[in-house]
Amino acid sequence: MQTNNQKPQKLFDKKALAVLIGPLIIEQFLAVTVGMADTVMVSSVGEAAVSGISLVDTLNILLINVFSALATGGAVVSSYYLGKKDEKKACMSCNQLVLAVTGLSIFLAVISLLFNKAILSGIYGHIDADVMANARTYFYLTALSYPFLGLYNGAAAICRSMGNSKISMQTSACMNFINIGGNALLIYGLGWGAAGAGTATLVSRIVAALIMLKIITDQKKVLHIDRDIRKGIQWKLTKEILEIGVPTGLESGIFQAGKLMVAGLIASFGTASIAANAVGNTIASFEVIPGSAISLAMVTVVGQSIGAQRYKEAKGYVFRLMAIAHSAIAVLNLFIMVFCRQIVSFYSLSPEAAEMAWQVAMLHSVCCIAFWPPSFTMPNALRAANDARFTMVISIASMFLFRIVLSYVLGRYLGLGLLGVWAAMVCDWIVRSLFFFARILTGQWLKHCR
Repeated sequence: MQTNNQKPQKLFDKKALAVLIGPLIIEQFLAVTVGMADTVMVSSVGEAAVSGISLVDTLNILLINVFSALATGGAVVSSYYLGKKDEKKACMSCNQLVLAVTGLSIFLAVISLLFNKAILSGIYGHIDADVMANARTYFYLTALSYPFLGLYNGAAAICRSMGNSKISMQTSACMNFINIGGNALLIYGLGWGAAGAGTATLVSRIVAALIMLKIITDQKKVLHIDRDIRKGIQWKLTKEILEIGVPTGLESGIFQAGKLMVAGLIASFGTASIAANAVGNTIASFEVIPGSAISLAMVTVVGQSIGAQRYKEAKGYVFRLMAIAHSAIAVLNLFIMVFCRQIVSFYSLSPEAAEMAWQVAMLHSVCCIAFWPPSFTMPNALRAANDARFTMVISIASMFLFRIVLSYVLGRYLGLGLLGVWAAMVCDWIVRSLFFFARILTGQWLKHCR
């Protein structure tokens, strides 16, 4: 034990940060690239199947964000108690996370299975019969996978909380490649179409959940689920998880709904704008990979520092991780900017769409270097300090005022079209950045610490 005269050792030195962040970057890169390959493979099953799968995936993203939000809440709480050296309570919080995320995912799965057609019809209205048939098939199969996906997300968060992101990276890689292999066999080999895509997704998530379950039940791990899980829900700990998870889930869900509203505006600009926006989004997903990875690391590092009551050290880690995020995104985006036209040329776009795709990709590249990390990486530091409500309020307000309202002003009324929509998105980033930076600098983010 350190005495008062000894300088306490840092919770995370350079090597520990590298060990944590490296696998997270690889995991995010795999998720993006394998996701793109998955989309290409699914596109071979025909227009009706692709449309049906796309409709369900839009809905699935909303539900996946709920699981991820709960996982974030669990990661914050378990990291806090781990930093506090209360390993017993840290493990108890893991028990509650697994119970909460599994219970919620089972509930959502049952609702989705029972009201499959009603949900699809209620959201999308009247759609072609063949599209609806494919959507219903794919929805049934992916709904069956919700409990396994929920368990995987919860377990992955537990692994990251103890600084072992390598496990979640390896399991994620396994899950993604099983999905790709399953698609190849069931879609190309057996011609199952949407059913093949859904089955491959289901099997890959079952395997990933079983692997992670074996890992988090290992009693030798610092964080694990133990026999106390049989006691069921312990509301005090569950409430701590929900205090982070509910605001984060609401923020993510409303954010996705806002993106759908903006997508409707873009659709009104014509086919070229829709195609250019799709390509721009694909390129943009690569441009923010380092920031996405470091946002996950932020929960672990800041959460443990807060738990250890090393508030000055926590603030130092925030700025160190932000510097890493800015630097990594800058290097990646400078490369993308140099070869942006060549990247856009890989897609079969009309000259008009190609020019728009280049414009929005370049705008995103330039602006995300400065504004994406404080908008989306920094908020996890606030969540780790139990300041999730602030991030929720700022994010939702900024999204409505700038990402949605300003998109209509710039895109439609000022005639800037797709470029105006993306410019409004950048304005949203700038506003978020200002509020989140101010919150950190003034120390207000620490006032809700336990």
